[in-house]
Amino acid sequence: MGGEFQNGLCGCFNDCGLCVITYFVPCYTFGKNAEAVGQSCVLCGLGMFFGFAICLGPFIRGKIREKQGIDGSCCGDVLTWWFCSFCALMQEAQEVKGLSPSGAAIERE
Repeated sequence: MGGEFQNGLCGCFNDCGLCVITYFVPCYTFGKNAEAVGQSCVLCGLGMFFGFAICLGPFIRGKIREKQGIDGSCCGDVLTWWFCSFCALMQEAQEVKGLSPSGAAIERE
């Protein structure tokens, strides 16, 4: 471990297109984040739609940290999602942008 997220928690506007999509359709972004770490896109998206983001958000954030080798804790994930869920969602979306659904990094030319 020992890594950090590529973008800060307040780096929402580092990718304006993703920010707009996430603002209007956060369930889609959340589902895609879940899919990138091997979870069900549809089930996680629906879970967020029906208000389970406080439970699912920290779980997916932990999976992302695990795949990317990022330092952190479950408690930190819960607090991040509790106090700044949109920023957490954006940070995670930017982190998994280059991951395939299986969780493997996509080679860029």
